[in-house]
Order: sequence, then C-alpha cells, then structure tokens
Amino acid sequence: MDAIKLIFNVVEIVLISYFGFASIYIFLFSFFGLFKAKKRKTVINKKRKFAVLIPGYKEDNVIIEVAKKALEQSYDQALYDVVVIADSFKERTLQKLAELPIKLVEVSFEKSTKSKALNKAMEVIGDQYHIALILDADNIMAFDFIERINNAFNKGYTVVQGHRIAKNTNTPMAVLDAISEEVNNHIFRKGHRVLGLSSALIGSGMAFDYHFFKTIMANVNAVGGFDKELELKLLQDRTKIEYLHEALVLDEKVQKAEVFSNQRKRWLSAQFIYFKRYIGTGIKELFLNGNVDFADKVYQMISPPRILLAGIVVIITILYSLLYGIGLATSLTIPLKLWLVICTLTVIAFIMAIPLKFYSLNTLKALLTLPKAFALMFFSLFKLKGANKKFIHTQHGTINS
Repeated sequence: MDAIKLIFNVVEIVLISYFGFASIYIFLFSFFGLFKAKKRKTVINKKRKFAVLIPGYKEDNVIIEVAKKALEQSYDQALYDVVVIADSFKERTLQKLAELPIKLVEVSFEKSTKSKALNKAMEVIGDQYHIALILDADNIMAFDFIERINNAFNKGYTVVQGHRIAKNTNTPMAVLDAISEEVNNHIFRKGHRVLGLSSALIGSGMAFDYHFFKTIMANVNAVGGFDKELELKLLQDRTKIEYLHEALVLDEKVQKAEVFSNQRKRWLSAQFIYFKRYIGTGIKELFLNGNVDFADKVYQMISPPRILLAGIVVIITILYSLLYGIGLATSLTIPLKLWLVICTLTVIAFIMAIPLKFYSLNTLKALLTLPKAFALMFFSLFKLKGANKKFIHTQHGTINS
C-alpha cells in the first residue's frame, strides 16, 4: 500500500508541475497580450519585390479564387509575382491557372511535402526577389497585406508573421478552430512580442528575406510541421520574428471532426519530434548562451495544447473537489486550493485571449462540441506513431455542417 501511495503522490507532483507551469505560462503571456508591443522606427524607405509562394496539394476546390484574390493588392503589381506551386492538381484546374497573370510551377514528388514544394519553386523562379511571402492554398490576403509586410522590412525585420484569422465560422468545429487560432495569436505572437520575445510562426501568412529563406529552407526536410523546424533554426541563430497584428490573412477553418483530428495529430507529432530533437540544445542555449527565445520555443514543443490544458485542468480540479467532498483526500499530496488556483488562472488566460467578437450565442453553441474536440485531441496522443513520416493533407473548400 505504501508503494502504491508513493506512486500516486509522484503522479500528483508530475501533474501539478506540468499543467501548473503551463497554466502560469499562458496566463503570463495572455495578460501581456492585452498591451501593445514596442514598435521599431523606420530605418529605410524601400519597395521590395515579392514572390508570393502558394504551395497546394490537390487544392482544386479553392486555388483559383485564392490565386485571383492574391492579385488584388494595394502594392505595386509590378513588384510582386503570385507563384502557385501545383502538386497533383487536375488538368482543368491547371488550364484555368495558366490563364491568370501568375507564375505556375508544377511539381510531383513520391512523398509530397510543403518544404519540397517551396524549395522546388524557388529553384525554378530564380533569385530576382527580395521577399518570400508564404501562403496556404486556402489563404486570402487583406488588400494591404503586402504593403504592411514591406513596411515591417523597412524597420529592419527579416522575418515577419502576419495575423491569420478565420475565413469561415459556418460550423461549430470551425468556430472552435477559429477561437483556438486567436488564442494562439494572442499568447504566442502578440503576448510574446510585448515581452520582447519572438512571435511564433504559423506556416502561412509569413514573410522572409528571400535569399535568407532560400538558404535556410535548403536544409529543412520536414514531412510535417516545417514551420516548427524553421522557427527553431531561426531562433537558434537569434533571428527575431516580428508579428503584425494588423496585417490580416483569411484562413479556412476545419469544418469536420475527422479533419480536425488529422490536423491536430500532425501538429502534435511534429511538436514531440522536434522537442526530442532539440531539448538538449535548448538547455545548452539557455544556460550557456542566454538564448531565452530558443529555449522558450523548445518548451512550446512539449507544452500541452490549449484544449487539452483547459480540459485536463478542469477535470483534475473537479476530481479533487469530489475527493475532498466525500472525505477521501487524506492520501492526496497536492491541496485542492492549489488546483483551484491553477484552474482559475487557466480560465482567466482564455478569457483574456479570446477576442470580444467571439463572445456570442454562436460561440456558446459551439462550446457544446468542446468535449468532442477535447476527446479527439486526447486520443490523438495515442495515434502519433508514424504521423511525422507521411504527409497528412487537410482538404479545403468542402462545406459540411
């Protein structure tokens, strides 16, 4: 019995340490996300040439509209090229794209990945560009997006992440996905920049010095989560990543539970892979080189996803309350008050991070599907084996309620 109690107490300490730190972490950055980051002054006035790179795999449903919209920018049209990287598109789609004033790069790989597509495109289009701007095949830029990105480069930044927002909130799952993205924008982008740390990248709506990006991407071979590998390489080299909250990119949110599950499985797998790969380097960078940005990013790879964090903290707090209520708390090491504090911090962090526009009846209805989203995320943890070894495609443009 003593051995069982000891094991139980060790599990308690591990849980409170892991989820407690994660709760304090998101509370801290969520709080500072309420403020504005210090802005750099313009150091040069220059109009740069952009390569707007749009890799797509079987994206026939959305790519035509995205390509057309990408041509509608306030920026001088002579100073940006829209480059659609077409992997496994239908012939009819290719014909329609060929009629547009864009550059079309057709690619084919035995194992398709976003990093392969981007590298091949840059090999084909050459080195006449100053900035590589990456979009997903479902992304639509706000009219002034490229202009805002160029202005950020005029302030000395070489890597910039835009503000990706929901294109659609037509299903409860899409609403939850939209809220999840805004919470991450608030905590991992806006909050981090307010405290002087780098913004997290998100895989699209991001821009890089072209030659720098081409060089660093040549060494990125990720099957999934290429943006995570890219982030870690950038931060290890102490490259600051800016976040532009006012530079908007519309992104299609997942509408079906199975798509949500596949997408999260891919993300979780990538995070665990990169944590194992970089944990030693992260500790070394922090204590020997004082590279807080890099160590912070390595921690993010092992921190619990927000849905899992909220769900598990609430569940544990309820269980502790029940045990205390029926008088079975004598064997517990962690007091109920501590879990109540952690639960409160988590809830407040989410309240601060969720934009006011989502405090609506529509969101309340979507919250009814939150247990399902939590379950999908939780069970995805047990299906991660091999997820990083194959490309998992998120289909866009299919409406389901």
